[in-house]
Amino acid sequence: MDNAVSTNAPLRLRKPSWKDPRLLIGILLVCVSIVGVIALVESADKTIGVYAAREDLPVGAEISEEDLSVVPVRLGEVEGSYRLVSEGLPDNAVAQRLIPAGELLPVSGVGPADALDRKPVGLTVEDPLPAGTARGDRVDVWISPRGEGNEFGAAELLLEGAEIYGYAEEDSALGASQSARIFVLVGDETLPALLDALSNEARIAVVVNSGAR
Repeated sequence: MDNAVSTNAPLRLRKPSWKDPRLLIGILLVCVSIVGVIALVESADKTIGVYAAREDLPVGAEISEEDLSVVPVRLGEVEGSYRLVSEGLPDNAVAQRLIPAGELLPVSGVGPADALDRKPVGLTVEDPLPAGTARGDRVDVWISPRGEGNEFGAAELLLEGAEIYGYAEEDSALGASQSARIFVLVGDETLPALLDALSNEARIAVVVNSGAR
């Protein structure tokens, strides 16, 4: 009888102790979870100061901090692609390509002047380019070598996808636009051929190449 009573008696639960390893592990897991959530929220909201162009910066233009504004942005995986304010600017910095106003300053778009391998060359063309053509657009430059008298040879493609450095239409005395003055950026390897064509009064034709990069 006594054995039956002792077998059916309710079990008494012991009060948890601070020394119980299961309780300590549980508290540790909760703390780790909270810290992880806080770190995730902070990283998602992290902004970094990045330089941006105040105005258009053409190729070869000297760049100083007065030409730039500071923009707080979240870059994430592309952080290494843009010039951070904390890094500052390189010495004797110039634009290696056209950087439009408001664009973040790319690391590849800034460097020393001696690293610039393209130079602006002025061309006068008889037919103005389409409306809206602006600095930074790309064009193909064709030349027709001068023959005898007023004759010219077949047109040959000399520059493909050359970047426009500057562009302006020129008015005639009557006010009608008859020609245009365009400056294109020419690499050192192509510069001699273009200068030779200009010195020999070759006919120049420029065609917009919207697909070039």
